[in-house]
Amino acid sequence: MSTDPLFTPFTMKNLTLRNRIVSTSHEPAYSVDGLPTDRYRAYHVEKARGGVGLTMIGGSAIVSRGSAPAFGNLLLWKDEVVPWLRRLSDDVHELDTAVMIQLTHMGHRSSSMTHDGLPAISASNVREPSHRAFTKAAEHWELDDITQDFVDAAQRCVAAGLDGIELMMYGHFLDSFITPYWNHRDDEYGGSYENRMRFPLQVLAAIKAAVPDDFLVGARLSFDERRDGGQDQAESFTTAKDLVAGGLDFVSATQGSIESDAAIAYVIPPMGTPSAPYLTLAGQVKAALDVPVMHAARIADVATARYAIEAGLLDLVGMTRALMADPALPRKVAAGQEDRIRPCVGASMCIDGIYDIGAAYCIHNPSTGRERELPHEIQRADVLKRVAVVGGGPGGLEAARVLGERGHDVTLYEAGSQVGGQLAIAALSPRRRDLQGIVDWRSQELARLGVGVRLDTFVEPADLDGYDVVVVATGGMPLQPAVPGGDLAVDGWDVMTGSARLAGRVLVYDDQGDNAPLDVAEAVLRQPGVESVELVSPERMVAPLVGGIVSSGYLTALGEAGATITVLRRLRSIRRADGRLHVELGVDGSAYAEVREVDAVVGVVGTAPVADLYDALLPGSTNAGRVDLDALLELRPQTSVANPDGRFQLFRVGDAVSSRSVHAAMLDSARLARAI
Repeated sequence: MSTDPLFTPFTMKNLTLRNRIVSTSHEPAYSVDGLPTDRYRAYHVEKARGGVGLTMIGGSAIVSRGSAPAFGNLLLWKDEVVPWLRRLSDDVHELDTAVMIQLTHMGHRSSSMTHDGLPAISASNVREPSHRAFTKAAEHWELDDITQDFVDAAQRCVAAGLDGIELMMYGHFLDSFITPYWNHRDDEYGGSYENRMRFPLQVLAAIKAAVPDDFLVGARLSFDERRDGGQDQAESFTTAKDLVAGGLDFVSATQGSIESDAAIAYVIPPMGTPSAPYLTLAGQVKAALDVPVMHAARIADVATARYAIEAGLLDLVGMTRALMADPALPRKVAAGQEDRIRPCVGASMCIDGIYDIGAAYCIHNPSTGRERELPHEIQRADVLKRVAVVGGGPGGLEAARVLGERGHDVTLYEAGSQVGGQLAIAALSPRRRDLQGIVDWRSQELARLGVGVRLDTFVEPADLDGYDVVVVATGGMPLQPAVPGGDLAVDGWDVMTGSARLAGRVLVYDDQGDNAPLDVAEAVLRQPGVESVELVSPERMVAPLVGGIVSSGYLTALGEAGATITVLRRLRSIRRADGRLHVELGVDGSAYAEVREVDAVVGVVGTAPVADLYDALLPGSTNAGRVDLDALLELRPQTSVANPDGRFQLFRVGDAVSSRSVHAAMLDSARLARAI
C-alpha cells in the first residue's frame, strides 16, 4: 500500500475513493443542448483514466427551466439528460473513479435576455454586475416549484448512477437567501438569520427525503464573503454547521464571492498570485465540521496538495486546473514520475475561455477538451523520419516534443541563446512569470526524448539537407503601427526586455487585444522616469481577448497606479515637433480627431511572420508548403505532392503563419506532428 498521503483511500458513507485527488465541479461548456454528450464524457473519462479519485461534473448544472444557462451549463431539468449521465457514470466507474455533479439554480448570476428570455430571479430585486440582469424577487409559488426542481434533478442523478451531488450554495439562487448582501426580503424568508436559512434548509430537507441514504449530498460554501453587507466568517461557519445538521454529507469550502470579475478572480486566483492562498481557512473549516471537507483554489502542484492532506487541512484536495493541464497527474505521481507532470501555469484560459471562446481549453495542453479528435496519448509512428524543427518558441517546442514522442529523429534549431520565443518575453512580466513553466516542461521533455537542441544557430536552407521533414516555427517580429510616423513608436518587446528606457508622458497603443499591451503598460509604469501612462485602444475596451479572471488584476493595478485608459480612439499619425511627439487619435466612422503631446509612444500591434527561411525552402519541398486541412484535422498524414523532385516535406506553424496565441501555435503543432 502507498505511504503517500495523497493515495490513502477515503470513505464517505458507503463510497470509498481510491485517493484524495479530486477534480472539483466546474463547467467546461462541452455540452450539446445542455446534455453531457460524447465530448463531455470523454473529458471526464480521461481524468478517470489518469487516476483521479473523484471527478465532479456539471459546474452549475441547472435544475429549473426558468434559470437561463450562462456558460454552457448542463440542463438537469431535462429527462433526456439521464441516459447521457448514465453512460458517463458507467464509463468513469469502470475506471475505478467516483463521479458526482453540482446542482444549482443560477438565480441572479444569469441573464433575462438569453435562452427562453424569462426573467432572472433572486431572493430580492437586485442587479448582479457580471451578468447585468435586474432580477425579480422570487414569489412563494416559485420557491415551491424550485424546491421540487431540485428534488427532480437529484432523482435524475440517482437514476443515472452518480455517486452524489453538490449543491451550489454561494453566488447563486440558494445563496441569495443566505447572505444579507442579496436578501432584502421582509417575509419569512428574509431578515433574521433563521429566516434567511429557511429556504436553503427547505431544499436540502426535500432532497434528502427523496434520495437513498447512501447517496451523497454536499454543498459548496463560501466561508467569509469578504464584502460589506455580506456574511462574515463567523456567520458563515454557523451556516455550515446548520447545513451539516440538516443533512449535508460533505462541504466544498471556498472564500469570497463571485458577482464581479475582481471578486471571482479572488476566488479562482490566476497566474502571478500565491499558491493555495486559502489553505489555512480550509483547515479551520475541517476543524469545525464533522463532515469531510474538500477545497480547490490554485493548488497546482503535487507538493502543496500532499501537504494539505498530510497536515490534516483537507480530506480531499481539488486540483481541477492542474488536471486540465495534465489529466494523468495522479497516475504519474503513483508511478514516481512527478517530474513529468505538465504544469498548470494559471493562465486561466480554462475559465475565461467558456465566456470568450465558448469552451474551456488549457493554454498548453491542446488535447484538453479535444480528447476524441486529439488524444492525450501520443502513438509511435510506423515509419520513422529525420525531422528538423526551426524555431524554439511554443509552436516549435510542441512540434519537437510530439515528434520526439512519436519516435522520430528530431533536431530543434533556435537562433537565440535560449528557447521560449515570445513566451520568454511574456514571462518577464511578474504577473505572467508562471508561463516559464510551459517552456521549462517542454525543455525537460525534449531532453528525456533525446531531441537535439541547437541554440545560437541561424539556419540556412543548405543546413537542412538530409531531413525528410522541415517544420518552420520561426515566429514573428513586431509590427510598427501602420500610420504616418509609425516608425517613431517604440516596440513593446523592447520595453519588456528593458532595452527601451522611457521617461515623461507615455502613450501605449493597443491594436493587438491580448495580454501583451497590458504587460507593456505595467512595464512602462515600473520605469522610474515615467510620469504618466495612457493606454489607448480603438475598440470599446482594452485587451478584449483577455478574460475577466486575468484582466481584473491588470486593470486594478493600472487603476491604482493612476494610468489612464482610453477606448474608441484609433491611432492616425505620429509626428515629432518641439521636442515631443504629437499623436493624432480618431474615432472609427467619424472625422473627429484629437491630439496628444507625449514623450514616447509604444505600439503593440501584433507581429509579422518571419518567413524568409520558409520562402527559401519552398522550391525544394515536395508539397510546396501545402497543408491538406481535412487531413490535418483528422490526424491523417499529409500526402500532397506538388514537386516530385522535392527533397523534403515543408510545413510552418504558429506565428510563422500569422500572429496568433500560444494555444493556437501548440494546436497547430500537435495536429501536424501527430500525423508525421
